[in-house]
Amino acid sequence: MQKFTLWLIISLATIPTLFAQHTIPYPPEGRVGVNPLMAPFFHGVASGDPLETQVIIWTRVTPDSSTTGIVEVDWEIATDTLFTQIVNSGTFQTDQSRDYTVKVDVTDLDPNTYYYYRFNALDSYSIIGRTKTVPSTQIDTLRFAIVSCSNLPVGYFHAYHAIGKRNDIDAVIHLGDYIYENGSTGFIPERSAKPPHEILNLTDYRMRHAQYKLDPALQYAHQQYPWMTVWDDHETANNAWKDGAQNHDPGSEGLWDDRKAAGVQAYYEWMPIRRPDPSNDQRIYRNIRYGDLAEIMLLDTRLEGRDEQDINAADDTTRTLLGADQRDWLLDKLSNSSSQWKVLAQQVMVAQLLAFGTPVNADQWDGYKAERDRVMNHILEDTVEGVVVVTGDIHTSWANDIPLDPATYDAATGDGSVMVEFVATSVTSTSSPIPIAPTLIQNFNPHIKYIDLTQKGYVVLDLNAERAQGDWYYVTDVTNPQYTEEFAAGYLTLEGTNTLVQATEASVSPSIVHQPQAPLAPVYITSIEEEIPQTIILNSHPNPFTHSFVLEYFTYKTSKNQLVITDVKGQTMKSMNLGLQTAGLQIVPVSCADLTPGYYFVTIKTDDQIQTRKMVKIQ
Repeated sequence: MQKFTLWLIISLATIPTLFAQHTIPYPPEGRVGVNPLMAPFFHGVASGDPLETQVIIWTRVTPDSSTTGIVEVDWEIATDTLFTQIVNSGTFQTDQSRDYTVKVDVTDLDPNTYYYYRFNALDSYSIIGRTKTVPSTQIDTLRFAIVSCSNLPVGYFHAYHAIGKRNDIDAVIHLGDYIYENGSTGFIPERSAKPPHEILNLTDYRMRHAQYKLDPALQYAHQQYPWMTVWDDHETANNAWKDGAQNHDPGSEGLWDDRKAAGVQAYYEWMPIRRPDPSNDQRIYRNIRYGDLAEIMLLDTRLEGRDEQDINAADDTTRTLLGADQRDWLLDKLSNSSSQWKVLAQQVMVAQLLAFGTPVNADQWDGYKAERDRVMNHILEDTVEGVVVVTGDIHTSWANDIPLDPATYDAATGDGSVMVEFVATSVTSTSSPIPIAPTLIQNFNPHIKYIDLTQKGYVVLDLNAERAQGDWYYVTDVTNPQYTEEFAAGYLTLEGTNTLVQATEASVSPSIVHQPQAPLAPVYITSIEEEIPQTIILNSHPNPFTHSFVLEYFTYKTSKNQLVITDVKGQTMKSMNLGLQTAGLQIVPVSCADLTPGYYFVTIKTDDQIQTRKMVKIQ
């Protein structure tokens, strides 16, 4: 996306300390690592898309050395952490075709209830996750954490860790750029992207998702709350639209439809999300209703119907951002929702962002003015009240009134605003280095009430019958594994006003009893015990394969490694000297074109000692 290529500033200023200092439980050296005590569920657990009586629960199992086919994974969900009150259970079969991910749509649950869930496979339990169903009737208050744009090599996921420890929100809403497709190393070498190149195919996207799910801060936030997620562009490629992307060259990178399909498939495999339309593999827009207080409408402003970005065609009435089907669906939901707050959870900024009256970013709704006008005119004509937009994408923070026509908007009273918008900054992704003062932006755009162009963190969206309030929380330097956080600003819209005013203080967690958090994951060991291998193989892509595969494994110390392929009788068929490898996640392509079809064992030797092996099949 065009991240304010004209005029933003980056400034890693130190934030005043208002909260206690926290250290994320990363393994030694700050790596994104494999916790051997979590085997075979190294990638944690997650839940998502809660309904009144249903919720998705998710994990990924790493098969043992002899497994190439189906793995049976048992699951159970209970109302207590000791699992003495199990309310549902079952068995799920997974295999290489879905990258050994596990996704269960649990039914027969009670509304507005906390649950705990876990998985069992290969004689081991996963960590315990906590989730919560949505209410069926009127409730007094709701709180959501709003996040976006988490580029792993750029920094530590402090925002996720801070959200995880709050214990005062109902769900996390992730607005996209959950992963990044590029191969850059970023600021922290220990968090370099894996695979190291730009990801293009299904194997690549699966490995990138797998790497992110090894981050302990991200695992922690997933473990404690249900998530509602939508993709933006980096889940496929930068500045994506329905038929291409700025960061995609068909000549050297293949067909866009193939790349998009690969990114979408890996997303559905690795995220705790329910398919809203089983007949349409690439649809993600959907709604989740929280009783009479809020309805969350999760939109796709990226892949569903977006025409190519063109700042010179912003006024073209034939251009679309949502596509006809999604737009009709949205307008119907807005008109027929009985919930007080209609929350549009989407990717790119809706409010006008002008310089001398001219839009500056074609990637935002400004590049599709006719589409925005259609939605806003519908809201006015049908007298739809309580529309709140939550937005990500641009790595900065904004609180906006959204008028139909900025020229007739009254900044003093908010008259002319149709809806309001809270834009969450990024978890780690950097802002533009071009400096400009927020006051200058506001001079051109008086409907913009708050701007921060540098800091990282998240927003808490707090809803009750009287108002909707967005609170910005920022964390200190994301390149340091230790952090503090602070409340920076709050803006609210009163019921029936459709305009923002500054809050005098942060919204307060309601005085209700929150259920205990799920037990923390085992702490990373600081030294390798003798019974734990120095190396763990996580996956081979694909398996079975024809000529070559990619081996994904983790090493706990810097060592000389060797890859050996043997047949089932133990005879060495191929050997590769991998040299001295630093501790961390490793990705190695392996050619087997000279081997005949059949079963083989791939073994990693560390300092001439066999550490781990995996069975593969050549077909």
